[in-house]
Amino acid sequence: MKSLIKPVGIVALLGLVATAGWFAFGQHAPAPDVAVTRLDGQTLNTGALRGKVVFVNFWATTCTTCVKEMPEVVATYRKYADQGFETLAVAMSYDNPAWVRDYKERAGLPFTVAQDLSGKAAEAFGDVRLTPTSYLIDRKGRIVQSFLGEPKWDSLHAQIERLLAEPA
Repeated sequence: MKSLIKPVGIVALLGLVATAGWFAFGQHAPAPDVAVTRLDGQTLNTGALRGKVVFVNFWATTCTTCVKEMPEVVATYRKYADQGFETLAVAMSYDNPAWVRDYKERAGLPFTVAQDLSGKAAEAFGDVRLTPTSYLIDRKGRIVQSFLGEPKWDSLHAQIERLLAEPA
């Protein structure tokens, strides 16, 4: 009997992975409250960001797409930070902490950069393994969209503006 499953290309596979990540939480599912270690050594619980619109970006210094998109992440943060928008860049557990600190300094990242030293944050956010993977969270702490790869910035900005206009 012939198999009904046909091989898929990498683009189709990545599309399925991105879709699976979205459906793993469902629309407006609560974002996980996890602890990450900021570069200054302090612990940040993501639940402390409730009341803000948050862009959580899982990334790595060795990820070329992550490094390519970071100037847009910075520009997005600067555009909306004074309106209740926050960005949290979470370096993956396998990333070298010295490289993360060096990149933050060289790139002048103005938002919170943390390292997921234990891998528990990536696991809580749907077992993130591919970078960049990002999540847009509303003021009520609900995931409203996930992104595998670089987002479409115009669409993301429009969604951020809608979320910032909503009451907390």
